[in-house]
Amino acid sequence: MSEPSYRLVIADDHPLFRGALREAVTGLIARADIAEAGTFEEVPKLIDKGGDVDLVLLDLTMPGARGFSGLMYLRAQYPSVPVVVVSANDDPAVIWRCMDFGASGFIPKTLGIEQMREAIKRVLGGGVWTPPDVDLAGGADAETAALMGRLATLTPQQVRVLMMLSEGMLNKQIAYELSVSEATVKAHVSAILQKLGVDSRTQAVIAAAKIELGHWPQSAAQN
Repeated sequence: MSEPSYRLVIADDHPLFRGALREAVTGLIARADIAEAGTFEEVPKLIDKGGDVDLVLLDLTMPGARGFSGLMYLRAQYPSVPVVVVSANDDPAVIWRCMDFGASGFIPKTLGIEQMREAIKRVLGGGVWTPPDVDLAGGADAETAALMGRLATLTPQQVRVLMMLSEGMLNKQIAYELSVSEATVKAHVSAILQKLGVDSRTQAVIAAAKIELGHWPQSAAQN
């Protein structure tokens, strides 16, 4: 029997690191269809292009995504597609939160090629991989865990709106970017405030920033 083929998306804004990940994958899988994205906006387009995606290797910090927003969006929009986070920030708290948001693994960028292959092989086999020296039993405190649970209830479009609110964009600008009406954006904002249990868009961004460990700027449009 021939070896099964796999379809992967590598999302990282650094071409050299995308090359390193591609090398890791091709050394592990003989038949691999690998698509590359340099911005987050390209990722959903590549996933939707046709055929099931077996794995997304996602950098936390790239144009179009900040903090955990890219991971949140992919898990909400494509719940059946495994996502492995690849990041230069290997703080245990970052790894905990990635896993809590539904990542299937976490690969520090300092990892060697062979260890990357081990991680990718584990996830493609249906498992989960995190650095062996990281204790995942710590987790978040109760308040942060509750907030993360509320953030996880956002729809994909609501995640995108919250990402744009965090950049200080006005409703009119968000409507233009998403090709929807301002009334639709207002409805999304109202739903976000309700789900997060806050009273204003500024408070929504600050709430999200609490779990971002410095990754998500606390700038928001004024009410």
